[in-house]
Amino acid sequence: MAVRGGSTAVVAIVLILFLVLPRDMVDAASYIVGDRINGWDFNISNWPKAKTFTFKPGDELVFTYEPGKYDVVPVNDIEYDYCGHALDSKVYRSGNDKIKLVDGSNYFISDFPNQCESGMKLRVYAK
Repeated sequence: MAVRGGSTAVVAIVLILFLVLPRDMVDAASYIVGDRINGWDFNISNWPKAKTFTFKPGDELVFTYEPGKYDVVPVNDIEYDYCGHALDSKVYRSGNDKIKLVDGSNYFISDFPNQCESGMKLRVYAK
């Protein structure tokens, strides 16, 4: 009899969490940027998902790359166009960086010299 009461409590807690958690947290998905072999690299502008897929706010992009060879910097549209960023921008360098998307356009560049200018930048839209 005690087991039944315990399982009812667990179901009630799960139901409450489902109703209380923000919808984007419940539905959020994770996507590896690029392909599973090369990940975040110079061919990123050809990543089909960036051009054809509709992401949701709260979805997570996973940038995989060789640390020390590349990095990832979330930027705004002007920084994206000019391949630069503010001094206080967050620069990801782990080689396995997870970045949540915000509503609207999301822009990412590599900060290493000449990489962004050579096409190592990405724009995705979340709605």
